[in-house]
Amino acid sequence: MKADRHHLVLGGDLPVHRLGFGAMRLPTGDPAAAHALARRAVELGITFIDTADAYALGRNEELLAEALHPYPDDVVIATKAGQCHPGDEWIPLGRPEYLRQQVELSLRRLRVERIDLLQLHRIDPIVALADQIGALRQLQDEGKVRHVGLSEVTVQQIVEAGRITPIASVQNRYNLRDRRSEGVLAHCEQHGIAFLPWLPIAPSVRSDSPVTEVAGRLGSTPARVALAWLLRRSRVILPIPGTSSRDHLEENVGAVDLELPDEDFNRLDRLGRPTSEHEMSLA
Repeated sequence: MKADRHHLVLGGDLPVHRLGFGAMRLPTGDPAAAHALARRAVELGITFIDTADAYALGRNEELLAEALHPYPDDVVIATKAGQCHPGDEWIPLGRPEYLRQQVELSLRRLRVERIDLLQLHRIDPIVALADQIGALRQLQDEGKVRHVGLSEVTVQQIVEAGRITPIASVQNRYNLRDRRSEGVLAHCEQHGIAFLPWLPIAPSVRSDSPVTEVAGRLGSTPARVALAWLLRRSRVILPIPGTSSRDHLEENVGAVDLELPDEDFNRLDRLGRPTSEHEMSLA
């Protein structure tokens, strides 16, 4: 997977901007505001948008379609299936028939004939991984899914899934303060798999002294510095910060053009770095 400062290629054939948009926080109670935010993301050059069937019980996908369909040729809408969110709980559901049902619903809500990137939202611990990935592979064979990704997984699970179908992306929690997926990131680098850190801006970043100091010295903001660190950290990283604010969206996009001096990058890189091989192996 070739990458540069501003772009990477998903699955070998989908070039996208190095900074994406996580759509989870689109204001479902204000459709006009949600539409405006999604359109502004595309206007700013974002070409990768991440959603899920479970976000607002499918309404999130509908809002994106209302705002952006017909989609610009360079825009990739990635969605997820395999987890439900009926109330306060997130419940993995990986039965093959459920995955197929949810993909069919996502196709309808997104108004597309094929999902460019379908990610298994969580691995269901009571369903064989081979059955879950096998269902996604069958949907690929039918032309309903282009590429398959995984979320919150270990290296071993990536390898096992990859025996059934190529894995184009991995979406694990990762940021300056949460580095438990260092081993997974290293595996993705080695195998050309896009790594999509969710919660890329740690909640503590805005008040974290080292990040704030760097931001002040560079005339930037802590959030932008945190994202710039991710973009420099690895050529396969594609952050997907989410927001319901137009101002924060525009702030985030500016991270692509922020150059971190070596001294600042190395200082930030030491924050939250795992201290043992066991920590690095965790997803």
